[in-house]
Amino acid sequence: MNSSWKTIDPLAVAAQDMINTPVLAMLHTVPGLVADMETLAAGTVPGLRVMHFVDESLLHDTIAKGTTPGHVRRRLVNYARYAEESGAQALLVSCSSIGEAATAVQDFVSIPVLRIDTPMAELAVLTGDRIGVLATLPATLGPTTRLVQDSAKRRNKTPIITAKIVDGAFNALRAGDRAMHDGFVLAAFSELTAECDVVVLAQASMARVIGHTQDQPGGPIVLTSPDSGMTQLSTVFPSKDS
Repeated sequence: MNSSWKTIDPLAVAAQDMINTPVLAMLHTVPGLVADMETLAAGTVPGLRVMHFVDESLLHDTIAKGTTPGHVRRRLVNYARYAEESGAQALLVSCSSIGEAATAVQDFVSIPVLRIDTPMAELAVLTGDRIGVLATLPATLGPTTRLVQDSAKRRNKTPIITAKIVDGAFNALRAGDRAMHDGFVLAAFSELTAECDVVVLAQASMARVIGHTQDQPGGPIVLTSPDSGMTQLSTVFPSKDS
């Protein structure tokens, strides 16, 4: 007797769901960014599954050397390979200090390796001819400034770029004093308002002060990497409706 009933294999269904689920890997050097970054990513790509790698030593060793040392670069390659082997369709690096090294990792994997600050640099060049770059670490200021310069060069633009370290802010944050960190950032921002059309906050950890920068009417446009950085996910995970 023939039956119209079909046996459903729950494991097969689960496996198919896994195949259809978009997966993003993120690499962080600051544990406190994980929750906010996942929220932003999930809001950008519906149904996104995010796997997080957190390694504070990548930033610590980069700060100590003043540049990204060889062993950090090798670990970045390993993280990218692990992300690919784990089924991620892309790796997003949320630390601007190791951004240049992250770009070089692309040669070792087939999935896209994305810098969180790339869209921010592009937007800065499109927004103004006088660009300020604020960072709390020299290890971040250099890579972010060069990223803005490269973006300008690709568009045949020659903006005036003013790069500034926010003295004391990183130590305050490391000591757990967020209010002091934010105060230092806002003070440095105020020094740039008269000479810049747009100000780039180079580190994701600086993004939360953006609301306070808008207290100054007529001031420069302020850009942060977390929000703008997520826009590039649409190229990796296109909408099913598109």
